[in-house]
Amino acid sequence: MTNPIKPCKPRSLIILKVSLFNINKFYQNKMKSSFSIKDLENLSGIKAHTIRIWEKRYELLAPERSETNIRTYDNTNLKRLLNVAYLNHSGVKISKLAGLTEKEISDQVQDLILSGDNYDYSYNMFKLSMMNFDEILFNETYNNLLQLHSFRDIFYNTFLKLLTEIGMLWQTNTIVTVHEHFISSLIKQKILINTEKIQGIEKVVNKTFILYLPFNEFHELGLLFTHFELTLKGYKVIYLGQSVPIEDLIILQQSFDNLEYVSYITVEPSANTINSYLKEFHEKIIAKNKSKLSIIGRNVEHYDNNIEGITKFKELNHFLKEI
Repeated sequence: MTNPIKPCKPRSLIILKVSLFNINKFYQNKMKSSFSIKDLENLSGIKAHTIRIWEKRYELLAPERSETNIRTYDNTNLKRLLNVAYLNHSGVKISKLAGLTEKEISDQVQDLILSGDNYDYSYNMFKLSMMNFDEILFNETYNNLLQLHSFRDIFYNTFLKLLTEIGMLWQTNTIVTVHEHFISSLIKQKILINTEKIQGIEKVVNKTFILYLPFNEFHELGLLFTHFELTLKGYKVIYLGQSVPIEDLIILQQSFDNLEYVSYITVEPSANTINSYLKEFHEKIIAKNKSKLSIIGRNVEHYDNNIEGITKFKELNHFLKEI
């Protein structure tokens, strides 16, 4: 019998190696190995003025300087600042921290983590893993948190905070698009894994939730976590995912009763088209069988009509309290 899995030909191997080389080169080009003082401010939450004082008075950091005296900082400086900021926020005076070696700072950080105060530090490590495209650091940080906290707590206390900050970091050019994609894909993996673990929970409510994103909307993390939360509560959930036209939803009306649709509106429909989109949704879906639509996300603030059956929520927590 012929083996259905054919071995790669040498040319295929060469192409694969070249492709992997190009991918690695792409990420290396996007990985920031040097940071401005403004980058450090954005990533650490410590004002640039304060960083300069710490640097001048305590020699806390060791930046390189250009011929025009412009400071640049490497990853070692960034990690040191994140650790120092964490300890200082926890009550350790900067004058004491300045005299410590890297190992002593690291030991104090570990002691503080073991005492149970670990969310802030983990948050910084998630940011560092994003900046360096470091999947190992991300997973180590996540697994350490998971020993003390539930996945829900980790999501609300670190992931949600990080995703909110990413927008600011992107707008200030501290990160680029691939940083966002990298960290988002890792968080997505954790949501999917934890959702799968609870999908055997007995359904306790006679209601079906349809989760989808409007056509040309691709920001999926909020919807994925909504899937997790609704499944955890025992609801039947049909997850449709990204970029679903209204017309494709009509078939669900024929198969299920007591439907409630949930959607995140981050980019599409836009501020200018959201009201017309929701009017069309009401005409084609809600009016046919008295179903409901709950909308969450950045652009829902632009929905200013009072259409029957459509409710907007500023945050996921507000939606979950209402169901």
